Amino acid sequence: MSQKSPMSQKASMSHKTQKAVRIGATVLVLAVAFGALFYASLRENMQFYKFLDEVVAEPETWVGQPLQVHGYVVPGTITRKRETLEYRFDMQRNGKRVTAYYQGHTPDAFKDEAEVVLTGELRSDGTFHATEMDAKCPSKYEEAPIASTAR
Repeated sequence: MSQKSPMSQKASMSHKTQKAVRIGATVLVLAVAFGALFYASLRENMQFYKFLDEVVAEPETWVGQPLQVHGYVVPGTITRKRETLEYRFDMQRNGKRVTAYYQGHTPDAFKDEAEVVLTGELRSDGTFHATEMDAKCPSKYEEAPIASTAR
């Protein structure tokens, strides 16, 4: 039977310890790298949903941030650049107002006083530049009057 000398046992333990440290360090580095990648990808796709009056109250907080802004089209402000799909209109909520720009096809419900949700960003000049638009049609969702059943 061969027995290892105390020196070779220490060397063997030291080798095992080094190997465990290397594996632990590798796992740690990979975990940090994947965590950073995950956070960065979430950050890019993260959008805030805010009502227009909240955004206008603190514009410096929201400039350049990806946002969904909820408000109402101010009557008489919708304009369209001739032979393009470039729109400009004002939207408001609770007395706060902002000029919005949108390029693309608009929903059928987009008209004066329409409730709209724009996806885009607030610029430093106070205008909102949208890449997407949703317009709500409240008449479709209003409760129908209850018929009288009096005889």
